[in-house]
Amino acid sequence: MKKSLFTLALSAAMVLGAASAHAQVNVMLPANPGGGWDSTGRQAFAAMNEAGIYTDGVNFSNVGGAGGTIGLAQFQSTSSGQEDALAVFGAITVGSIILNDSPIDLSEYRPLARLTAEHLVVAVAADSEIETLEELVAAMQENPGAVPVGGGSAGGVDHIALALLAQEADVPVAEINYIPQASGAETVTGIVNGTLTAGISGISEFQQFADQGRIRILGITSAERMEGLDAPTFQEAGYDVEIANWRGILGAPGMPDENYQTWVDRFTQLNESEAWQDVLETQGWDQYFLAGEEFGEFIANERERIAGILEDAGLAE
Repeated sequence: MKKSLFTLALSAAMVLGAASAHAQVNVMLPANPGGGWDSTGRQAFAAMNEAGIYTDGVNFSNVGGAGGTIGLAQFQSTSSGQEDALAVFGAITVGSIILNDSPIDLSEYRPLARLTAEHLVVAVAADSEIETLEELVAAMQENPGAVPVGGGSAGGVDHIALALLAQEADVPVAEINYIPQASGAETVTGIVNGTLTAGISGISEFQQFADQGRIRILGITSAERMEGLDAPTFQEAGYDVEIANWRGILGAPGMPDENYQTWVDRFTQLNESEAWQDVLETQGWDQYFLAGEEFGEFIANERERIAGILEDAGLAE
């Protein structure tokens, strides 16, 4: 009887210990606080908690640099094989891996969910003499080196969008003066103080500053005009450029299948929740959901597409 009670107690303790071990998920945010990836991760789990999909603890880690490759490299070395270890990433990561010749292989990670897409906008200071996208392009055609344009990481989606715009306008891509910035806020500071002629970033990072009258948005990279934004698409302005900055979630390399499917199901529920719809509307993000292996196929195709763009633009071999 004593042995039976001891065995029962030991078993209960093991179950409680296991439950405690899985009560918290670790989420790598491979960027500095306040940016798009940081917001995506934190907002997703806040909405998941509000919807009752996942209500246990979340441990966020911010490790910025090199378009997310530094954080992902750290994530891979410390989290491979773990059951509940996730990382945020996106289109910027794909380009940065190529541009930096990073050893990171995204096919080794478990693709959980593509969550959002955000189109890019180009902006100048509110009092700039440049009033249209065509005038900005004309200045680049005249002397591309004299038109500093700020944006995210070198080789990231901002850089790629500017390279595509240059190609469309017959501006030598190798001569454009692209200056990577640490954040959208830093880009706006450069625009306002005159160290940058223009900046390019996601609409969510620029919209508030445009609303404050600090900057003027000249164009957006979407296929159609954005409601509430008084600016043409690049295509309307005569430049066949359409590109979006998508963001998603990866599971750690070697994540067990059971946990992998659990997280795919959780993000699927998140995508359908009212709490997440509210986040998308508030942040100005487009719903861009894709889960599991279909997301994995998308990542592989996106790597090939972005590699081709970078090569065509002379940014990678």
